[in-house]
Amino acid sequence: MSEFFTVQTPAAAREKLGSLFAPAVKREQIPTSEAVGRVLTESPVSPQDLPDFVRSTVDGFAVQAADTYGATPGLPAFLPLIGEVPMGTEASLSLGMGEAALVHTGGMIPDGADAVVMVENTQQVDQSSIEILKPVAEGENAIQVGEDIRSGTAILPAGHRLRPQDIGGLLALGIVTVEVAVPPTVAIISTGDEVVPPDQPTKPGQVRDINSYTLAALVERAGGRPLLMGIIADQLEALLTAARHAQQNADIVVISAGSSVSYRDMTSEVIVQLGAPGVLVHGLSVRPGKPTIVALCDGVPVIGLPGNPVSAMVIFDLVVMPLIEQFLGASTAAKTRVQARLARNIASVTGREDFVQVQLEERDGQTWAVPVFGKSNLIYTLVNADGVIHVPLDKGGLYEGEWVTVTLHE
Repeated sequence: MSEFFTVQTPAAAREKLGSLFAPAVKREQIPTSEAVGRVLTESPVSPQDLPDFVRSTVDGFAVQAADTYGATPGLPAFLPLIGEVPMGTEASLSLGMGEAALVHTGGMIPDGADAVVMVENTQQVDQSSIEILKPVAEGENAIQVGEDIRSGTAILPAGHRLRPQDIGGLLALGIVTVEVAVPPTVAIISTGDEVVPPDQPTKPGQVRDINSYTLAALVERAGGRPLLMGIIADQLEALLTAARHAQQNADIVVISAGSSVSYRDMTSEVIVQLGAPGVLVHGLSVRPGKPTIVALCDGVPVIGLPGNPVSAMVIFDLVVMPLIEQFLGASTAAKTRVQARLARNIASVTGREDFVQVQLEERDGQTWAVPVFGKSNLIYTLVNADGVIHVPLDKGGLYEGEWVTVTLHE
């Protein structure tokens, strides 16, 4: 194999794969109560007004607002009390001019009333009358029919990832099932004679498997289902067997390590044997993560990630996560970003995108981004980082003191 390859930008690599591959979104119906984090495949429509009756927002007295105008503690408005609307029941009384009825927070307001006076702004005269000490405007302390959402209104768009508040909003309307995308299965193969499981003690020259579990966590957070294929030795036949098994049982195959262009590189050779068209891109114009492989083999995307954990996680965000979002039909996930001043110069070269891990510090009321410099095989470069700075393709570096955008690790 040649020791040289032609690098492409992550965007170009995604476009090349996208021109040959467009996954169909698989759908399923599941209980709404179990759907947090899942992606909608249709836009649910409200079957009713919410609320479907006028509700009080306070404990107090339902009134006609006009009967309270000009009321003060020194000259209160006197109103007869005609009854109470118990919680959880339909109002059986109707309010006339110059009358009041006791209501409770969240309870129904009777016909004829157009506002609610808070109980603390009233004074009980006797069992059948009250004094109003402060006026209210029409509609005050009341939620109108459909004020939350109207019947027939689209609630959430297809491609939306459901949040806890969305679950509550759907269940408030009696929507107890939703149609969501089936999560794609992402097979993760970790390679290396030096790699051992995390629960085993290491011998000289050995390291524990980091990537299988960090990548599995990233897959789950992105909405996919990880399938751990175990640690595969640096042997062509062993890797080929594992890769074929992964290809048959997953929607996406990720091979961690073995993607550097060297005499030990077997990933490209294995991918060639998995089917056409094979390797589409070998090498991205990024740091870290240059020796990445993007391939398509008999309709299954196969991604070769660098073995270094920092590189693997950076490339996951750039290549694998967009793939998972395609399978889900999901809108691109919004990431939390903050502005900060750069604490040190960052060197780069034009024609390459750099992703630099940073810690955030507060200094004299300003947020500063302090680069966490470390080799890409050091996992604590990531553990100690709060976020990452992207140095664009056309910039030769960033200077101390300039404002930068930090994408937070969440």
